[in-house]
Amino acid sequence: MSSIALQIENGIGKITLNRPEVFNSFNREMALQMQDALDKCAADDCVRAIVITGTGKAFCAGQDLKEVTDPELNPGFRKILEEHYNPIIERIRTIEKPVLAAVNGVAAGAGANIALACDIVVASENAAFIQAFSKIGLVPDSAGTFFLPRLIGFQKASALMMLGDKVGAQEAFNIGMIYKFFPVALFEEEVLKLAETLAAMPTHALALTKKLLNRSMINNLQEQLALESDYQIDASSSKDYLEGVAAFVEKRKPEFKGC
Repeated sequence: MSSIALQIENGIGKITLNRPEVFNSFNREMALQMQDALDKCAADDCVRAIVITGTGKAFCAGQDLKEVTDPELNPGFRKILEEHYNPIIERIRTIEKPVLAAVNGVAAGAGANIALACDIVVASENAAFIQAFSKIGLVPDSAGTFFLPRLIGFQKASALMMLGDKVGAQEAFNIGMIYKFFPVALFEEEVLKLAETLAAMPTHALALTKKLLNRSMINNLQEQLALESDYQIDASSSKDYLEGVAAFVEKRKPEFKGC
């Protein structure tokens, strides 16, 4: 059985973490398959939006500790970070398509931070987010120290990372960690609706928006204003812009092509 399941249908690339017997925790094989799935979605013009979710009760429990405690299998933390998690985060942030994390259950450690690196994060009402690193004497990785303080503020992020508190879906929503959460019975339906909405959007403009948000992490105001100007000129030269304006004038639903 593959550690990662990839399904492409109706413009949506659905990547499912598929090791439910270990709560979808990552080993080397799964991390490399995840990178491959993201690459396939990036290269496939039929894919206009990407969903990352998990099989079973968990979204992802982070690193499979059996791998790092096995003398024969343990690749070492430098290799784990530089070859497993960091490339996944970099792909999520640079892929020119919207990436939706659909957190179906517990997201712990690297699993939580992979979700938080996505463009939009939604959760089932029984989901929870845990910065579990401090519980075993480690520091947060997978860009958790980059994204979480920006999402919820320095003080709250510091406390969650040091104390390792579990944050339920309602609290995650309240503090701005996630976009929305849904009842368990409606979760898959609502995720599909959101993914279909993203896939029907002018995805070239969404890609430029994503680039702007990435650069906003490091740019000063003047640099960001200049970049917005450049990207707005790019967007206004697209066929999607012409279609959007025409549809507005003609009072019809636009048909965007992502170009």
